[in-house]
Amino acid sequence: MTAPDPSHDLDSLLPRLNELRSALTQAVVGQHEVVEQLLIGLLAGGHCLLEGAPGLGKTLLVRSLGQALELQFRRVQFTPDLMPSDILGTELLEEDHGTGKRAFRFQQGPIFTNLLLADEINRTPPKTQAALLEAMQERTVSYAGTTYALPSPFFVLATQNPIEQAGTYPLPEAQLDRFLLHVRVDYPSETEERDILAQTTGSHSGAVPKVMDAEAVKALQAAVREVHISPDLLSWITRLVRASRPGDGAPAEVNNWIKWGAGPRAGQSLVLAAKARALLQGRFAATREDVQALAAPVMRHRLLLSFAAEAEHKSADDVIAALLRAVPFPA
Repeated sequence: MTAPDPSHDLDSLLPRLNELRSALTQAVVGQHEVVEQLLIGLLAGGHCLLEGAPGLGKTLLVRSLGQALELQFRRVQFTPDLMPSDILGTELLEEDHGTGKRAFRFQQGPIFTNLLLADEINRTPPKTQAALLEAMQERTVSYAGTTYALPSPFFVLATQNPIEQAGTYPLPEAQLDRFLLHVRVDYPSETEERDILAQTTGSHSGAVPKVMDAEAVKALQAAVREVHISPDLLSWITRLVRASRPGDGAPAEVNNWIKWGAGPRAGQSLVLAAKARALLQGRFAATREDVQALAAPVMRHRLLLSFAAEAEHKSADDVIAALLRAVPFPA
């Protein structure tokens, strides 16, 4: 039996979370909220869907995260002709030159990595999307009757471009539900954009220092599960998620604007994300503020808006804001 690594003790790991955030800000200017939400997704052991215009640093952010964590990083550009085997892998027929015997060998695809950037996931057909999302849920790949385990930790960041909708295959609601967080990447402020120009057009390389390894990430993911959440907070999360479903007793905004509400996985995700945010800030108990901060990223992709909402130009975030007002925290 091997002795536990003292460098992976929780007291020594928590300060390194701040170092990790600082390391990422060296490479990526601004986007503090996006960085925080990605780290929450990583600590909670979930996957993130990033939505933002091209050129906002999504790929750079993921690559920098891989460098800072000493994790393997792969990127797959999703296109209409991408096949499931292009992601999962394929079998090759090999011949032993000594015996002349032939046998199939499984050649692993790019999904066998720690950090996978699935770029423009909505540009590939549903068959390929389903292959990726099944691997995300099960953390295994089945091919020709054999199951292969994916590396640990395994973290998928999928991006979609909200501008061009021609030639896209929108993710079905059931598959969107597999993502822990839906992160919005907005344009930088004027000061941040000026800093980006200065940093990317000069001689400064913006190298990302290594902060922790895969074992440290797994230790932190285990610690997230131990973060305390009060019975009152748990009850409030349950009521919030249930109030998102139209029907008797639901808030008026929900009945008007939502066609289909969030399922139980939304509650699980909100609890885990709130715990991860607490640990990221050095706390061992989740609070109401954690839930309020993460309600939109956790629930915005799990709500199916009605025609009335679209006609009134209401977004999922508007509905979630109304939910938080209609379902107050127990006094």
